[in-house]
Amino acid sequence: MKRFLALAAGAALIAAGSALAADAPAKKEAPKADPAKGQAIATQVCAACHSADGNSVAPANPKIAGQFPEYLHKQLANFKPQNGKKAERENAVMGGMVANLSPEDMKNLAAHYAGQKLKPSAAKDKALAAAGQKLWRGGNAATGVPACAGCHGPDGLGIPAQYPRIAGQYAEYVELQLKSFQAGQRANDANGMMRGVAARMTEKEMKAVAEYAAGLR
Repeated sequence: MKRFLALAAGAALIAAGSALAADAPAKKEAPKADPAKGQAIATQVCAACHSADGNSVAPANPKIAGQFPEYLHKQLANFKPQNGKKAERENAVMGGMVANLSPEDMKNLAAHYAGQKLKPSAAKDKALAAAGQKLWRGGNAATGVPACAGCHGPDGLGIPAQYPRIAGQYAEYVELQLKSFQAGQRANDANGMMRGVAARMTEKEMKAVAEYAAGLR
């Protein structure tokens, strides 16, 4: 009898739990990014610096066409102050650009630019690019600089959702970011990884790696 009552009680609890689960509202899925809406925003807000298709014509502004959407979204979000705290990536110009963008706007923008075709830059200094190739592939064991290919890939194509594509990026922009990481002016890298790498690099090494990356395809 006791065994029967225990089983009955257990069945009642299971039934009650099932009823509660049935009554609970279904969890809404996050809306998918809409590249078309992102294109509209890009034309109005971003085109002046990055061009509507993400192929900036000025080395001061990075080429973002074909970049991973996760990376683009992260950068946009990092430019915007959150919960009363300052932006993770401080930049007066970009801070103004993202000020009125919603999280959905950022996802749509990222989807739009990720879907564009990159028109790559090019290496201009053959000797400098050759020096950069050695660092890219093998690093500098003497100073603890790791090979760039370890994270960004042998062809600079990166790893989705982890490390950005920098193949074909302006050499001037890549060099500037390395210097910013080294100086701590840019600090939105996961676990301080890029700051740690850049801290061990010389200015000449940064210039060489940047030149090599510009020529990658």
